[in-house]
Amino acid sequence: MRIADHPSPNHGPRPAGGRIVLVLLHYTGMPDATAALARLCDPESAVSCHYFVDERGRILRLVPEERRAWHAGRGGWRGHQDVNDVSIGIELVNPGHEWGYRPFPEAQIDALCGLLAPLLARHRLPPAAVVGHSDTAPARKTDPGELFPWPVLAARGLALWPGEAPPRPVDPLRAARLLRRIGYMGGANGAGLPVLVRAFQRRFRPRRVDGILDPETMGLLEAVAALSP
Repeated sequence: MRIADHPSPNHGPRPAGGRIVLVLLHYTGMPDATAALARLCDPESAVSCHYFVDERGRILRLVPEERRAWHAGRGGWRGHQDVNDVSIGIELVNPGHEWGYRPFPEAQIDALCGLLAPLLARHRLPPAAVVGHSDTAPARKTDPGELFPWPVLAARGLALWPGEAPPRPVDPLRAARLLRRIGYMGGANGAGLPVLVRAFQRRFRPRRVDGILDPETMGLLEAVAALSP
């Protein structure tokens, strides 16, 4: 797998003694790859990522893994309030919901999988460590969105996917506990139960993202929580 260096100045040191525990997937959400790459390398934008994967499968390294890239913003996951401190950020070129959201090409996903496999091995991370930006910032973000092929990653051992799950009785208190067990964080991040449910559905039930805790969503929550370490 070939990775070309395209350095961004937008990074800083990671906290002393910390370790990488997450890989965060984004879409660029800009009209084209050129504009997205320019923004990620513009000192005035104060945003960046570690890796950039275009729709043809080209991979660029913008920030070394040992450095803290600025890709996550406000959010949290599994008790980590500053996701940038503990994560690797990967931007996938896609115009996103604002500019004409479209499926991710096979070449792009193949390249992503080729990047993720050694990355997870290098940092000794389980498939559950790969999450979307909308998972960590459910009140603010929708990327990588409903068209992202999580089952393809899961089939290669690079993400979680529950498959079919039987419906379960709706129980809001249990749902909140299951969401916390999986990793979703509300409270200070401005995300109440409907917002968290919507983010969960965007990831695990993309055909219907409405924030309603119904029996199907409840069953999927049980199934995903059972897979979560």
